[in-house]
Amino acid sequence: MPDRETLITDFLDRTGWATAIRTPIAGDASQRRYERLTRPGMTAILMDSPLGQADSPADFQRIDLHLRGLGLNAPEILAADPAQGLLLLEDFGDASFAKVMAQDPAQEIQLCEMATDVLVHLQAQPAPLGLPDLSAGDWAAAAMMSLEWYRFAITGDKVDPGRFCDLLTDILSIQADGPRVMILRDYHAENLMLVNGRHGLEKVGILDFQLAQMGQPGYDLVSLLQDARRDVSPVTEAACIARFCAATGAEPAAFAQSYTVLGIQRALRILGMFARLCLVEGKPQYLGHLPRVWEQLWRNLALSGLAQLQDLCHSLLPAPDAPNLEKIARRCAKITPH
Repeated sequence: MPDRETLITDFLDRTGWATAIRTPIAGDASQRRYERLTRPGMTAILMDSPLGQADSPADFQRIDLHLRGLGLNAPEILAADPAQGLLLLEDFGDASFAKVMAQDPAQEIQLCEMATDVLVHLQAQPAPLGLPDLSAGDWAAAAMMSLEWYRFAITGDKVDPGRFCDLLTDILSIQADGPRVMILRDYHAENLMLVNGRHGLEKVGILDFQLAQMGQPGYDLVSLLQDARRDVSPVTEAACIARFCAATGAEPAAFAQSYTVLGIQRALRILGMFARLCLVEGKPQYLGHLPRVWEQLWRNLALSGLAQLQDLCHSLLPAPDAPNLEKIARRCAKITPH
């Protein structure tokens, strides 16, 4: 069987990009790799996504076409060989929302409002058929990564997640369940691009959406405004929540409670996911984000008024203080997944 580099070389030869200069660019938390291809007057992005992952190039293609059909700015697919896990994509450039905000923090609120408007438009349209539609129990089970990986990374022990999972299932069912919309799941500033020469919603380039599923209206907004990788100002968060509710007709108090509970679920899952990325995949850079995610968890818990859930989190989850982060770091790349 040809090795990976041979497959890529053959793909580029077939698509007319064999002579392009190839420059690696930053990827995400998955096994995908990205390269910018440059030839006279043109650039493109090579996505190398080996098969066998939770998401696939075929998923990317399907969701990409759906988003573009709604008038949203997902990258044009220039060429594809999904059987080999290879896509050639339109290049949106380097102006991610995260980079633009870092250079000019005053743009944060405008960019987040633009991203909020994209969500309003997306959720007003019918979702494609066949998207995964998880139950409240499934969402709660995903949050148990906080015990399986984050707690384990610090304490080295395993605990029965049953009571924790059951309580979170009940809370999600009561306070954050209902009619579903399409959600993109990883909707945050590093996956959103400010695209020059576009107008309206198309100024927002959308990346990393292949794991799209059915979910609650507030989930992607939580992902955007409680970003695990960067701080978002409370003023921006409040303004975008109000903007979303006004545009969708959501009742503000009920939406706020759902948003808070979804924030709890997401923070718990990310604590576990970032710990696993270090322990299993040798990516210690994610440990630096754990204190932020921890703060988001406890801010949501405080706002929720869910005392029993607060008590469980307090008793089961150690804080990511410096000694505990060092414990996780010492186990980096030393754990075999099970």
